[in-house]
Amino acid sequence: MGTFSAYDGTTLAYHLVGEGEPLVCLPGGAMRASAYLGDLGGLSAHRQLVLLDLRGTGDSAVPADPATYRCERLVADVEALREHLGLERTDLLAHSAAGNLAMLYAAAHPGRIRRLALVTPTAWAAGVPVTAEDRLAAARARKDEPWFEEAYAALEAQLRGVDAPGSARPFLYGRWDAAARAHAAASPLQLNEAAAKVFATQSVFDPPATRAALAALRAPVLVLAGERDGVPTPERAAEIAALFPGAELTVQPGGGHFPWLDDPGRFTRTVGAFFDPAP
Repeated sequence: MGTFSAYDGTTLAYHLVGEGEPLVCLPGGAMRASAYLGDLGGLSAHRQLVLLDLRGTGDSAVPADPATYRCERLVADVEALREHLGLERTDLLAHSAAGNLAMLYAAAHPGRIRRLALVTPTAWAAGVPVTAEDRLAAARARKDEPWFEEAYAALEAQLRGVDAPGSARPFLYGRWDAAARAHAAASPLQLNEAAAKVFATQSVFDPPATRAALAALRAPVLVLAGERDGVPTPERAAEIAALFPGAELTVQPGGGHFPWLDDPGRFTRTVGAFFDPAP
């Protein structure tokens, strides 16, 4: 584990997995410790993964000012990590809610991005929504699963903001197997819920400005969606890819919100080839 000091003196931690050229990885959640990324299905065989624990998560310190959990404030932490690693330009991978952070970072520091991969990203920062109907439609496509009825009732209740028995977590995974269950069970211990609320409700976004900046980004961009995911659906992922000039959109067959768990081989081949294209 390595540490560095953020702009406000908060000590932030990162974890190195594998060897080779660094690939900075931003976890989603929002505000979930980077441990859930694991080795990204074996991507560490291609690159050294630099897994950042965002402030207040994992081994990073809790900041004095909770307002610094806002997405736009976290951009400075990513830039501080780049400087700490001594990288002139960085390859960057962001998952889920961290897609917003990566977009804001790319908008603020376009010359510091070499290649950018957005894995099942959300893009509130650029005005691309994830709607309740998106999630419900993706869920209904799984009506033949043995756990569907209970999980769908839980999802409907969750979207209405009410408590209900059961869990909607199975819809986040392409396969609700033992590995997915273990991954889901770890989530409550890895998530800083107070920080997530600040990230989700207090972040200040300017979608028109962000869209304009991303439209001018020259770095290659990969948007990877899961066929079965509702956050985002493949259709929303296509909207996100369209924000960038010439972005590559890939939809992983059978994939959910954590596609490296559903098909590690396909995931690592896709992402590995993007970051290290053949001559």
